[in-house]
Amino acid sequence: MEHENYTVVTEFVLLGLSQNHKVQMILFFFLLFYTIILPGNILIILTIQGDSQLGSPMYFFLANLAFLDICYCSVTPPKMLADFFSHHKTISYSACMAQLFFLHFLGAAEAFLLLVMAYDRYVAICKPLHYTRLVNRGVCCVLVGATWGGGFIHGIILFTLSIHLPLCGPNILDNFFCDVHQLVKLACANTYIVELLMFLNNGVVIVMCFTLLLISYTVLLLKLRTQTSKAKNKAASTCVSHIIVVFVMCGPAMYIYGLPFQAVPMEKVVALFHTVIFPLTNPMIYTLRNKEVKGSMWKLFQLQLSIGFSCLHSCRSRQCLPVVLK
Repeated sequence: MEHENYTVVTEFVLLGLSQNHKVQMILFFFLLFYTIILPGNILIILTIQGDSQLGSPMYFFLANLAFLDICYCSVTPPKMLADFFSHHKTISYSACMAQLFFLHFLGAAEAFLLLVMAYDRYVAICKPLHYTRLVNRGVCCVLVGATWGGGFIHGIILFTLSIHLPLCGPNILDNFFCDVHQLVKLACANTYIVELLMFLNNGVVIVMCFTLLLISYTVLLLKLRTQTSKAKNKAASTCVSHIIVVFVMCGPAMYIYGLPFQAVPMEKVVALFHTVIFPLTNPMIYTLRNKEVKGSMWKLFQLQLSIGFSCLHSCRSRQCLPVVLK
């Protein structure tokens, strides 16, 4: 790339999802879903951490998935919500690069975690007698650490390729967040090699993850045909939840990144669902189909309710005053 005679871009202008103010207000209320469903993911983590009966590796991975989704959905929505109240929607160059890095870092980590969860279900169904040895607490921590490490490598590669793009201006991004597609369009040099490397690191990875997940769960569902009726129903329910999440997460990602930097219809709408709505619903999909987690949530709610009533009764009888003074 030639770096001669180009202006250093210090900030970008975000066009957002729509230039129509009324449409923006509708989208703002739509994004309130983000603030409503976010506490639900926190509740899932607290429930799993607080109930010893949910100490199996499957729930350990589910808590990590919920945490990853909370982090992932904290990358773009805060800036997007703030832009609804601003007529001049800009983002600094450094903030843009940080957004790009964390978006792909956390997104890749989640894709790798779905592979780990598929491995967990494979061992539980196909090798149940060796489950405690193959998927013990130490192995779980190593696998989760590997997903974060793999996501970091994926994100840092895209980040490194992006910061070396020569940007001559204009500095307008036709989206509500920073992504590699928009930055490549603004580059004032031949970006064929960079586009190819980004596609190999992005599109190929997500397609491979989706293919492996689809194959693994197909094998598991075929294996369940030999199980007893009760065990088959419980395992099948879990696998179906996993398959739904795989399609929910990988489908939009392949739609956006599956083609090497070609404009796709409804890209911004698909990106909205992919970065804001779908990730927060993933743990909810698991929870709504899991009796153990729902039961633990109900117990936690009853416990907190009883503590609240006890405190209220104590305060009314003036028994909570010494405690407060302490």
